[in-house]
Amino acid sequence: TLAERTNLAGVRHILLVLSGKGGVGKSTLSTELALALQNAGKRVGILDVDLCGPSIPRMLKVQDSAVHQCDSGWVPVFVGQDKAIALMSIGFLLERPDEAVVWRGPKKNALIKQFVTDVAWGDLDFLIVDTPPGTSDEHISTVEALRPYQLLGAILVTTPQ
Repeated sequence: TLAERTNLAGVRHILLVLSGKGGVGKSTLSTELALALQNAGKRVGILDVDLCGPSIPRMLKVQDSAVHQCDSGWVPVFVGQDKAIALMSIGFLLERPDEAVVWRGPKKNALIKQFVTDVAWGDLDFLIVDTPPGTSDEHISTVEALRPYQLLGAILVTTPQ
């Protein structure tokens, strides 16, 4: 659809951050990478598709922010004094930040598709996609939803063992 083409049309590179297990630092790496790219003068967005553990809003101290609607969909939350990092996370859609998300696959998949198509990112040099641990429905949905776009690649976070 036209909205799908326009909302990611201004995004030059999309990077997935993945791992086979939890607790290895995906969200930390996603956040630090976004801050480093922004510090290097790049326009950056983070899409947090870790639906059961959306930690990036807390890491960037914007957990109390709300997402608003505009003509082309959801407006991401802009982070920092210069508002240089755009962030979308399910954490902004929950009643309470510590609320548990207990959803079946189809509902998770629908939200991921909506995040990909309905967020008005504007012009970005990089969109970093922070994924949940493992190789589940969310990963398949994310890759399928992003398939029409220019995926730069993936960063696989591992531990020494």
